[in-house]
Amino acid sequence: MSNLVLELRQGDMMIVNGACIRFRNKARIELAAKARFLFGKQIMSPAAADSPARRIYFALQTAYIGTDAERVDGLQDALRLIREFQEVTTSALAREILERALASARADDCYTALKLVRRVIRHEDAVLGRGVD
Repeated sequence: MSNLVLELRQGDMMIVNGACIRFRNKARIELAAKARFLFGKQIMSPAAADSPARRIYFALQTAYIGTDAERVDGLQDALRLIREFQEVTTSALAREILERALASARADDCYTALKLVRRVIRHEDAVLGRGVD
């Protein structure tokens, strides 16, 4: 695996393997080993999970960066929420994207699943007339 170099600004937040890190200074870090991480706008707070697609994202986020127990529960919640969303949406594209996200999550590739669900969130925001984050 090649190393991943990230540049973060003062005040940025990052979660690595379940640990929350807030940067007090501008920093450039290098991840030299496989890690489960999210940073900045990729991190969703529980309060922000206020729509069906956002609840899916939050569950997948938990499955990706939570503790071992949280990860199991997060994945189960995500699978249930995806199925529920697929049953009620009229968007064939959203169903297809969620099917791909579901496959990624089941393959323990929650980072890819999160990227896919962000697309569904943008679609949901457009349908609901919400401003984009």
